Amino acid sequence: MTPALLALALAASPASPAPGANPLLAAWAAPFGLPPFEEIRPEHFRPAFEAAMAAHRAEVEAIAANPDAPTFANTVAALGMSGERLASVQAVFGTLVSAQSTEEIQGIQREMAPRLTRHRDDTMLDDRLFRRVNLIRESPGAQSLDPDQKVLLERTWKGFVRSGAGLDPARKERLKALNGELTSLGVKFGDNLLAATNGWRLVLDRESQLAGLPPGQVTAMAEAAARAGLPGKWVVTLHAPSLWPFLKYADDRELRRRVLEAYASRCDQGGPTDNKAVAARTAALRVEKARLLGYPTWADYVLDDQMAGKPEAAYALVRELWGPAKEAAAREARVLEEAIRAGGKSHPLEPWDWFYYTEKVRKSRYDLDESELRAYFPIDRVREGAFGVATRLYGITFTELRDVPRWDPEVRAFEVKDRDGSHLAVFLVDDHPRPGKRSGAWASGLRGQWVKDGKEVRPIVTNTCNFTRPAGDAPALLSQEEVETLFHELGHGLNSILARRRYEGYGPMPRDFVELPSQIMENWAFQPEVLAAYARHWKTGETIPPAVVEKIQRSARFDQGFKNTEYLAAALLDLEWHTLSATGEPDAAALERIALSRMGMPSAILPRYRTTYFQHAFGPGGGYAAGYYSYKWAEVLDADAFSLFEEKGIFDPATALAFRRLLEKGRSVDPMELFVKFRGRAPSVEPLKRKLGLEAPAAR
Repeated sequence: MTPALLALALAASPASPAPGANPLLAAWAAPFGLPPFEEIRPEHFRPAFEAAMAAHRAEVEAIAANPDAPTFANTVAALGMSGERLASVQAVFGTLVSAQSTEEIQGIQREMAPRLTRHRDDTMLDDRLFRRVNLIRESPGAQSLDPDQKVLLERTWKGFVRSGAGLDPARKERLKALNGELTSLGVKFGDNLLAATNGWRLVLDRESQLAGLPPGQVTAMAEAAARAGLPGKWVVTLHAPSLWPFLKYADDRELRRRVLEAYASRCDQGGPTDNKAVAARTAALRVEKARLLGYPTWADYVLDDQMAGKPEAAYALVRELWGPAKEAAAREARVLEEAIRAGGKSHPLEPWDWFYYTEKVRKSRYDLDESELRAYFPIDRVREGAFGVATRLYGITFTELRDVPRWDPEVRAFEVKDRDGSHLAVFLVDDHPRPGKRSGAWASGLRGQWVKDGKEVRPIVTNTCNFTRPAGDAPALLSQEEVETLFHELGHGLNSILARRRYEGYGPMPRDFVELPSQIMENWAFQPEVLAAYARHWKTGETIPPAVVEKIQRSARFDQGFKNTEYLAAALLDLEWHTLSATGEPDAAALERIALSRMGMPSAILPRYRTTYFQHAFGPGGGYAAGYYSYKWAEVLDADAFSLFEEKGIFDPATALAFRRLLEKGRSVDPMELFVKFRGRAPSVEPLKRKLGLEAPAAR
């Protein structure tokens, strides 16, 4: 950048505000450069976004108008580094939107989301920038770039192409309109789902309605009622720590039906939170956008930038597993029907029965009671166990930080250091549900890793979950599924914590690869030597008995038919929505009904997500639209990768080092190349089939 253009950029950037004027724009003086959450107020975001977008526009203009010949440094690397302040403001705002939302925050999101989309479009549709990137890509010097520079150049070029940089002016304007409306629809979908989830509760006022529920769950329901101003009663909500235990243990079948039907009909009952029209409109606009960019369907557009490459490949994987999963689920259903009859009942097996009788069969077959097992999984011990696995694999350590800013008092912060004691990252965890927090679990960050002015910037990484809360005098005691989730999300976190890349701008890992680092971590959660290190009874301190560990191991394949059927049904539903080729708005209810009928969905199992609450596909950003299959694609990778650890030793130093190298590279190296280098060959689906017990019975 010439001195004149640098002066232009600086002149166009907003002046630094006076200290305290807007904490989002001032230099962050907190330890490790953490945002000053205690100073940030909703009214700070609009002016912060305005100023940050103006600064970014100036940076981009300086790159686009640079009279010097385009080079990797003055164009590609410069574009990747631009917009640092805007990224910081967006990261803070995104954290609050998902974990600490209010009506005021939601209003700001509705206003700013389409404007931010327009701002991105103005950059990615700038002919001058695209021309510069094209010239670099086509120049003889491109061949002499370092490997990671070649990847960044190609990723930047492809980003412009996929954003519509090659379209004529009229089509660009239509694309901008589509992007703006799609952004607003995603925000509306998420707002509706949050309101519907928070807006329902079941109030119980008789002790007889509590039959079958573990004491800890009853205590949690009483505490929820007290918080709601209903002392002496008990409350069930649609948040996971309340919903799933109730469905597993409540003897009252009618109450189980009411709870599950409320969960499964969210945003599907008409009124202001109904999401059917939102999903239909979203799907239609995605088809139009895909066709505008030269793709027949949204799935073709999305998968062109993923490992699968084509919808046919995603369908092929899902269908290869769909038949065996349904067969396994049918065998499980017969066992549950026998349990119903053994209990003196004659009713058919319905979706609200599955969880309840599964727990009864689990206890009778394996003598494994999840409510008793939870006592060995207090959340702090589980987290220490997960940290311990990361330490043994990668030599890194986690030390709690007591006096640093956080967005909620419940959030905990840790400094992560490498084997040599050098700083790697700050890691923040937000564990429990609250009204302003969306459901589920996710990993994100407040700052990425890159090299700036010759000095490495280390990341600030977040894990946000909705785990069971403490109840009574007991700490938060996790279910097996919650233990897996904690290990899973730490795996995502490690992918960011260990990052070692020179440049910004590579973009996220492919969806069908990004779950590999998270899902592989689940494999360590219930290894006997790992359990022996962390699973201790919260009250007595007793280490989990070997006999109980053996039961956990023997039950590992239990209920896999159900789990895979409900997941794969959602993956197929997602693909059905996003392989539409007509631009009209479909009837959402009919599309779902026909899709489930076509796949032969078992009547006693619901898809993991129905259309109206399929946030992965239709929520803000729609990051997993046409990509929900990716969990299973990555599960193929993780099962195959972990089989090497099983062969060499689950803490084998050489294997761990090789996997760390994979985590460090991110998208600076082709994902398949990373996997093949680690595994020594292309991935195989067979380890996953063995792990899930989805081979034909005779083949076992």
